[in-house]
Order: sequence, then C-alpha cells, then structure tokens
Amino acid sequence: MPSNPKRFPPPWSVEEGDTYFVVKDRNGQKLGYIYFDGPRSADKPLTRDEARRIAVNFAKLPELLSRRRTWGVR
Repeated sequence: MPSNPKRFPPPWSVEEGDTYFVVKDRNGQKLGYIYFDGPRSADKPLTRDEARRIAVNFAKLPELLSRRRTWGVR
C-alpha cells in the first residue's frame, strides 16, 4: 500500500444528469452534485451553463492545487 494514498485520485470528471452535473474521481466516487433548473433548485436556480461551468471548475481542483506548490517559483 502506498505511504500517501490519494483520497480522491485525479483526474476528476464531470457527467450530466437530467437536472444536475456530478463530479467523480478516477475511481467513480461521486464528489459533488451541482443542480440546475430542477425541482431541487433554490428560489433562483442556476442555468444549465452556470452549473456546467461550476462543475468543470470543481473538477479542475486537483490540477490547480498541484500547481500551487510552484507559485512564485521560476
């Protein structure tokens, strides 16, 4: 067993449902749902495009966090 296993291994992916997007890790573990225009939405629901953009950015988190280690290094 690796000494430092990743809890939610990248890459993360986005899949679309009828009224939501779901972000999953490499093993298929569901990490989050972003809902749009559906019965589970709030008073001011997200549009499909807004929800998609949030889900795509959520899925980029592992990549962005790994870059953080090199910020300011030249």
